[in-house]
Parts: sequence; C-alpha cells; structure tokens
Amino acid sequence: MLQGKTAIITGSGRGIGKAVAMRLAALGANIVINDIVSSVDADNTCEEIKATGAKCICIKGDVTNIDDVKALVDGTIKEYGQIDIFVNNAGITRDGLMLRMSEADWDMVMNINLKGAFNCIKTVARPMMKNRGGSIINMASVVGVMGNAGQANYSASKAGLIGLTKSTAKEFSSRGIRCNAVAPGFISSAMTDKLPDDVKKQYFDAIPLGRFGTVDNIADCVAFLASDMSSYITGQVICVDGGLVM
Repeated sequence: MLQGKTAIITGSGRGIGKAVAMRLAALGANIVINDIVSSVDADNTCEEIKATGAKCICIKGDVTNIDDVKALVDGTIKEYGQIDIFVNNAGITRDGLMLRMSEADWDMVMNINLKGAFNCIKTVARPMMKNRGGSIINMASVVGVMGNAGQANYSASKAGLIGLTKSTAKEFSSRGIRCNAVAPGFISSAMTDKLPDDVKKQYFDAIPLGRFGTVDNIADCVAFLASDMSSYITGQVICVDGGLVM
C-alpha cells in the first residue's frame, strides 16, 4: 500500500511513534526514525525495522531547533530522494494545575508540541510542493478538543495543533499536499499505566466502546491517512478514542 513511499516520524523511538513507524514499514514505506539526540530507543527501533527487511535510517535532532529539522529533511532526501509522508508525533507532557504550573513547563510543552510541528511542516512543505504531493499527519489529542484539568499546557498545545492542521491543509491543498490530525483518546501505554486506578476507572467508564485504545489503533489510522485511500481527505481531525468525544 505504501511501496516506494518515504515516511518521517518524529518522536518515534517508542510508544505511538514506534508503532506508527513499524506499521508504515510493514506496508512498504521507507522509514526515517527521529527522536532526541540522547534516545537509545530510536536506534533500537531503527534496527528492529531493518530486521524485518524494510529500509530505515535514524536521524536524531530537536524539533524545536530549525537547523536540526532542516538536517532531518535534507538527510532524508539525500537517502531516499523524496518525502511523501511526515508524521508530527514528537510531544511531551508537563502536567499540573494551572495555578501551580511554572512558566518553564508551559513554554517547554508549547515549544515541542506546537512550535516543533510548525518547524517540521514549514521545512518539509518545500520538497513536498516540488513533488506536487504529500501527506502530513499531526498527532493531536482528544484533550485538544475537550480540554482537561491539570493539562492546560498540553491541551492548549494540541488545540493549537488542530488549528495548525486546518491552516496547513488550506495553504497547501492546491499543491497536492494533504494535512490531517489524529486525536488519540485514552491509549494504554507506559505513561497511562502509572495513573491511579480511580483515574483510569473514570476514563474507562466514559468510553462507550468499553475498552482502552492501543498504539496499534493509532497506527492504523495514521496508515490510512498516509495512503491513497484517504486521497480526498484533508483538514480533518479523527478522534481515535472509542467514542469518548462525540
């Protein structure tokens, strides 16, 4: 389905990013793993993908640094010749009640989750425009739609990412570039496993499908948006949340 396509996935050393990279590789795409410079997980994920017979390289860097992003894009083109799919997955949380939230925690979340995506979109748009096509997929969150107490910075960054998605779709659609967002709900992960049982039960009871999501559920949606099966879809936010937000 993605044979001959090249995909960059930021924040892909582990978690959702890794699941996305593995899924796109299984569908035939050439993969570029990207994560912070100190990430050992990124190297391991790249080797795991190559062991399947798929093509994969790892280019580390900081998405908040425009020079690192340019190096990511230039390195990908040097290796594979073009970029067809870009998944803005890099993100962090620094949760806390608003009255106690530090300016540093606000700035860090906004810089990585929102500015980082802007840097990547701005940089990858030029080669995609040259190729007259491409799919940009931003990893938002249901809290960017509904908000969440204790996550003012994270919710704001993801809401901003949704606005950025729609603006990107409108600016570049005439060049054949599509841009959509995936908004995960409660996804079982190492991070959510640490939540208190009462918090997990509160989420569980609010999910109509009666189960938590998996990283593979998110990877499936990204694969659809990356492929030609979604060729008439742009500027959309798809909530993968079991019906948590309707």
